[in-house]
Amino acid sequence: MIYVFDTSSLRSLQHFYPSVFKSIWNGLDTFVQQQKLISTREVWNELERQNISADVLAWAKQNKHIFTTPNAAELQFVAQIFQVKHFHSLIGEQQRLKGMPVADPFVIACAKVRGGTVVTEEQMKPAAAKIPNVCSHFNILCIDLEEFMQQQAWIF
Repeated sequence: MIYVFDTSSLRSLQHFYPSVFKSIWNGLDTFVQQQKLISTREVWNELERQNISADVLAWAKQNKHIFTTPNAAELQFVAQIFQVKHFHSLIGEQQRLKGMPVADPFVIACAKVRGGTVVTEEQMKPAAAKIPNVCSHFNILCIDLEEFMQQQAWIF
C-alpha cells in the first residue's frame, strides 16, 4: 500500500519530536525507503511557505525525492475533480489571488492514479469540498495520521 501524505499530516508530525518519538521517525523512514510513503511537489511548495518545525522541514528536505511531480494521468484526474463544480472550492480565493500553491487536488489525484491512500488531517464535513469529501466521491481511501499509525500497528 502506498500512502500519499497531505501537508496537514506532515505538519502534524512536528508534535512528535524526533529525539523522543524515534520509532515514529524510523517507521516513516522505512516507508520512504520502501517507496510506500510519497507526496506531491505541491505539498513541498506548501511546506516551504508555512511555519513548520525545523525537524519536519529537515526531514522533508532529506526526503525531497518523495515529493513527486504529477504525471499525465494525475493531471487528467485533477481535471476530472474540477469537472465537479462543487469541488472548485478546493482552491480558496486567497490562494487564487496570491498565487499560492494548492496541493489538495494533486494529493487526491496521486492516490487515485497510484492506487494509494490519502493521509490528511482534514475531516469530512457535510457539503464541503474537503479532501475526505472528494476522496469519498471518487472512492479513494482516506485516513488521518493516527489511523495510519494504527494500521501499521505502531505502539509507543
